[in-house]
Amino acid sequence: MDMGRRILLGVTGSIAAYKAAELVRLFVKNGDEVRVVMTPAATKFVGPLTFQTLSRNPVYIEEFDRPAEWRPEHISLADCDIAVVAPASANTIAKLRYGLADNLLTSTLLATRAPVVLAPAMNDGMWESPVTQENVAALAARGVKVLVPGTGELACGTVGLGRMPEPADIFAALAAS
Repeated sequence: MDMGRRILLGVTGSIAAYKAAELVRLFVKNGDEVRVVMTPAATKFVGPLTFQTLSRNPVYIEEFDRPAEWRPEHISLADCDIAVVAPASANTIAKLRYGLADNLLTSTLLATRAPVVLAPAMNDGMWESPVTQENVAALAARGVKVLVPGTGELACGTVGLGRMPEPADIFAALAAS
C-alpha cells in the first residue's frame, strides 16, 4: 500500500465495529493519515475515544456539529485518497445504494470522488437477503469495491456468511488495489 494516503474510515453500527480499531492501527503503522467518521449507532458499540487515540485525529459523528474548518465537515472529509467502510452494515449499504445522505458518513460518501471500499458485516440472513444482494450488486456496478464477508460464528449465535473480513485481510485487499 502507498504510504501516506489520506484514508477516510467509516464505522457503522455493528458489533464488528471493535475490529475497525485494529484496522486504524494498521493504517497508522503504514504511515497513512486516518480520519474516522462514526455513525451514531457505531458509538453504541465502540467509543469515539478509541478511534481518536489510535488515529491521532478527531473523530466525526454528527453532521451538524460546528465544522473545524471553513468547509462543511462532509465536504472536507470527502477529500481523501480512499474511503473504507468497515464494518458496513446492511442499513448503510442500502442508504449508499440509493444515495441517501441522512448522516455524516453517508453525506461524506456521497460527496467523495475517492474510491470506496465496503467491508460488510451482518447476520447471514441479512447478507443473503435478495435486497442486500441487489444493493451490493448495484454498488459494485458503480465501481464500489465490496469485500466478501467471512464465514463463521456470528454475534447472533448462528454460523454463516456475514462476518466482517479481518482487519489484516482488509488492509491486504487495499494494498492489492
